[in-house]
Order: sequence, then structure tokens, then C-alpha cells
Amino acid sequence: MLWFSRANRQKKISHRLASTELFCNLTERELKIVDAFLHERQFLAGEVVFDAGEEGQALYIIVSGKVAICLPGQHETPFIELQPGDFFGELGLLDDWPRSAQTRASAPTELVVLFRGDFERLMESQARVASKIAMQLARHLGQRLRQMLAQSAEGAAIQ
Repeated sequence: MLWFSRANRQKKISHRLASTELFCNLTERELKIVDAFLHERQFLAGEVVFDAGEEGQALYIIVSGKVAICLPGQHETPFIELQPGDFFGELGLLDDWPRSAQTRASAPTELVVLFRGDFERLMESQARVASKIAMQLARHLGQRLRQMLAQSAEGAAIQ
């Protein structure tokens, strides 16, 4: 029965991950490979996922629930609220820099976590799969940078 439960969970998580930006280019077989490197975490509403200043160690993908991103000193007013399918903490896969914001579950939330060490093992054992994820991550970071530059240019034009 445990095997059946694990198989159902894996299929459920893999199906949900397929719709995320990070994993959209992976085949079903590749999603199953990635699933072996992921860790499930449950959070209650109001529970902190990580605090600003903590060392980044992982990327988090929202399976269900909501996560609020709060800038330091502004814990009552979230900067942004993320939904299922969104991911955050992606720089934690790339470097040891401290987290720049606090993340907190806004509702009961299920996350899957990809730790840096697991991502490094995935790169060593499944380079093609890891490279697809890395390319999507690079595209995501590039898009975010372009948005920030556009907002900065708009702000400069207003002043």
C-alpha cells in the first residue's frame, strides 16, 4: 500500500509541476526524475518559510496555498503574494547570498523544495534535465531583470 501511495503522490506532484514555468519543457519521464530530488513541506497560515538575512539554500515551488513575500521591516504589507505554480527563492540554487525578503504562508500551504545540493546532484547525474531547468531559470531571471529595468525607467521618467 505504501508503494501505491507514493506512486499516486508522485503522479499528482509531477502533473502539477508540469504546469509550472520552471518545469514546462520537461517530459513526463524527466518530471519523474526531478521528483526524486524534491522534498515536500507543509506550512500553516502565518508560518515563516524563510526570513530575510538567512542563507539561501533552496528553491520553493507552491503546490497549494499562498505565500506572501515581505520586504524587511514591512511584514504587515506583502510586496507580492504568490499562488500555486509560482516559485521563489531561486537564487538559493545559485549562490550563498542571504535572503533579501521574508516569505510566509498566507494560507495552509504545500511546497516542494529543491535544495542546492540536490540540484547539483541532478546536474551530475541528469545533465540534460538539469540544463532544461537551468535554461528556464535563466529565462525567468532575465524576464524579472527586464521588468525591474522598465519599472526603474518609468520611475525616472516620472521624476
